[in-house]
Amino acid sequence: MLKGKFPIDKFNSLQTPFYYYDMALLQETLDVVKSESGKYGYHVHYAIKANANPQILSLIAKNGLGADCVSGGEVQAALDAGFPADKIVFAGVGKADWEINLGLDNNIFCFNVESLAELRVINELAKAKNKIASVALRINPEVDAHTHAKITTGMKENKFGINLSLLGGVIDELQKMSNVKLIGIHSHIGSQITDMSAFRNLAIRINEIQEELEQKDIFVENLNFGGGLGIDYYHPNHLSIPAFDNYFAVFNKLLKLRPGQQVHFEPGRSIVAQCGTLISRVLYVKEGEVKKFAILDAGFTELIRPAMYDSYHRMENISSDNATDIYDVVGPICESSDVFGKDVELNSVKRGDFIALRSAGAYGEVMASQYNCRKLPKAYFSDKL
Repeated sequence: MLKGKFPIDKFNSLQTPFYYYDMALLQETLDVVKSESGKYGYHVHYAIKANANPQILSLIAKNGLGADCVSGGEVQAALDAGFPADKIVFAGVGKADWEINLGLDNNIFCFNVESLAELRVINELAKAKNKIASVALRINPEVDAHTHAKITTGMKENKFGINLSLLGGVIDELQKMSNVKLIGIHSHIGSQITDMSAFRNLAIRINEIQEELEQKDIFVENLNFGGGLGIDYYHPNHLSIPAFDNYFAVFNKLLKLRPGQQVHFEPGRSIVAQCGTLISRVLYVKEGEVKKFAILDAGFTELIRPAMYDSYHRMENISSDNATDIYDVVGPICESSDVFGKDVELNSVKRGDFIALRSAGAYGEVMASQYNCRKLPKAYFSDKL
């Protein structure tokens, strides 16, 4: 059974559960992102929501990426980590006044606006500061992402974005506003997308929308396609870096860009997921009449994706190379949903063994909670351990 490589001798002195980040892999991933996007002059803004650990953010900022934020807290985290304000985009369907003001005060690159009501508020707040807010309109392009229902965002029944049938009216009112400037259109159709046809359909749809806008003499400087590129949760040891080459090539092949137009992307999961692993110890092996349970000291308070989305994470007993057995791998939380996986094949498990839950660098530590009065997990880094 192929497994990841971990400094187990150094883990012995650490209190589990904790997150372990392979910073060399993160840098390698960033190198690929920069190389592949750079072929076409595309702009990349890392989606802070995937992982907001300050050391992760610092490395990404040092590599020259921008930041995609969905809250005032994320805007501040991006600024604190060294992301230039002129590379920060601020999305989110429910921006509070103080969050908008934070963006205005720091002269961020763009607000991705999701409704006419929000646009009106941004205009008024910018007017009070005698500023012009740059905005992109987030549209629902009606492109099916073919992904989990809870992370599909580009359809008219979703809470995000402006429906195409309403776009004309929003633009008409925007053009009468004194303190906002339309600089682009934005879309984000979903997350963990592994079918490239969804991105092909998105590029074609944006071409059509651009033609419709031009019939109204509307030209936008920026096209922002959000994020969504998925990773391989089943084979982190074989496929640790997603196919960024194919991803960016789809848009380069199909997009009909106008002179001077800039293209932006907002990847998150695809950059950080594979570099992060949740390390847990086995507390007990419980043998029932029909099941064996490996009970870990980590639960959905540390990694909620399996409980929330029925998501798969590869699990490895990195303490053992013994013959394999089948277990339900569960946590200690007082909820029936605290299950990481059923009928999981692991090298024979005993109390104290380290279990690595792979591909946990995205939506892992950042979504941890203190339910059951548990402590938040610490993080350790390969270059500092």
